[in-house]
Amino acid sequence: MSKQRETIHIVIATDNHYAILLAPLIKSVQANHKTGEQIAFAIIDNGISKLNIQKLRSMVDGNDYTLSFHEMESVLPRDMHLPIDGTGMPQITYMRMFAPYIVGNTAKRVIYLDVDMIVNRDISELWSVELDGRTVGCVQDHSATVSCEWAGIPNYRELGLDPETKYFNAGLLVIDIEKWKNENIPQKILTCVEENKDSLLLADQYALNVVFANSWKELDHRWNCKAGVDVKDPFIMHFIDIKPIYSSYNGSQFYKNEFFRYLKMTPWADFKIVPNYVRVFRKGFYKVKKTVKKIFALK
Repeated sequence: MSKQRETIHIVIATDNHYAILLAPLIKSVQANHKTGEQIAFAIIDNGISKLNIQKLRSMVDGNDYTLSFHEMESVLPRDMHLPIDGTGMPQITYMRMFAPYIVGNTAKRVIYLDVDMIVNRDISELWSVELDGRTVGCVQDHSATVSCEWAGIPNYRELGLDPETKYFNAGLLVIDIEKWKNENIPQKILTCVEENKDSLLLADQYALNVVFANSWKELDHRWNCKAGVDVKDPFIMHFIDIKPIYSSYNGSQFYKNEFFRYLKMTPWADFKIVPNYVRVFRKGFYKVKKTVKKIFALK
């Protein structure tokens, strides 16, 4: 009897607008994976069209790679409600905290990736990093510490945190599933958001940094490199700000070239750059949608 292959579990959350970003991300993982593990992509789906799902499914063979879709509403526990914050970020960003709950009972860990990433390294190297008994491994954000005015924790003093406490970017998480579940991290995140809503910056990234302050495993910074900073030899490129699909993209040209190199290997090979007004409208739409939800929630 042949030995069963290990499975690397990767969870990504997206809506239909950013389904196009998912394609080169998947392709980049495939192109750089050289070891023998099976890779299981699990997508938390907030309205991806049937056509886009069909295109994405055509990229996997069902043997070395599998692709499953999980509707956002079905992943969210019945007794939990996503926060309606004042940021311009979509609510689906909070869904990363449920990544450990959709990969099956035999999985020991899971990698969560933001959809706006490109993987330039064998994902098995990230899969095998040591967490040294910590619940989560991540990369320090370019904002560096909780005292950063534009991306940190504004009320760090009230929370008893030293201003030099390191602050991580939540776009990449390597999660110990058993510890995450035992510590009931989703409830801790939602409680943190509710208790600190007047200080909330960057949605769940704020809460994750509060919950895991001084207790996360720091990974090599090359596993999460912001396109605007242009770190050399990036293992994972992260288009945190303006995405390369927009005409107003202002990050690294090399990162953009890599994005389109992988995109051309997908069913979106003929994609044309999107005007910037679409991006601006989209961010405004998220804010209006949250405002309307908040109004109805108060009634």
